[in-house]
Amino acid sequence: MREIGLDVHRDFCEVAICEAGEVRSAPRIKTTPEELTLFAESLGHDDRVALEVTGNAWSVARIIEPHVAQVLVVSPNDTGIRQARAKTDRLDARALARLLAAGSLEGLWTPDAPTRALRRRLQRRSQLVRARTRAKNEIHAALMRQLIAKPKVSDLFGLGGRRWLEALELPIEERETLDSALRQIDFLDGEIAEADRVIAADALGSVEIRRLMGVPGVNVISAATFMAAVGEIGRFPDPRRLVGYLGRWWYHGGWYPRRIVRVARRSATMPR
Repeated sequence: MREIGLDVHRDFCEVAICEAGEVRSAPRIKTTPEELTLFAESLGHDDRVALEVTGNAWSVARIIEPHVAQVLVVSPNDTGIRQARAKTDRLDARALARLLAAGSLEGLWTPDAPTRALRRRLQRRSQLVRARTRAKNEIHAALMRQLIAKPKVSDLFGLGGRRWLEALELPIEERETLDSALRQIDFLDGEIAEADRVIAADALGSVEIRRLMGVPGVNVISAATFMAAVGEIGRFPDPRRLVGYLGRWWYHGGWYPRRIVRVARRSATMPR
């Protein structure tokens, strides 16, 4: 059995192999399906592979998994490699191989296809919301530059607020800025609405998401975000472990998830 460390990048993977306690570097491979498949086929069925989670790590892992005994996708925060004094791609791969051989790595849970799709849709929605916020902030900045006070409307970007914005007398360059930002907001509103529609359609097929929506103050996006973060609830032996997992990497707008956990426990996938 060999332990193999992969330092994964966009275009290539640095490879290191630990065998009989000795670590050596192997030739670099391209991060393409064809190259990764050839590499995976060259491995033994009792080999183990470790790689840090990156944007393409899960795709790399899915290609290699059928050909080896185990693939561990690990968090960079758990390896200590970031804090190393000497840090190169080759040294990072060798460190992963060495840590895997020592039994010092704990793999992340591998999300199934529906959870991966839900995560990607929610990430995309979050990016759209941030882009809309930037466009709105651009309008606020233009008003501030012209020493224009806020109007007495509840929503600057609602019907009343837009009529007020259209009636403003502004320098031509600021009017161009304002009109451009409003067009961006209109476009992004439509994209966010479409993302919400797709996420809501997924939610209708999830017993867990529908149950979480029964908690006061939890809408479909909050419930879907919770389930995307957690994945399979049944993998947690008790609610305390579930809350601890959430606390490590996800905290949603200051709201504590324990009240949602009480509802999640009733799910058929949560053991009593």
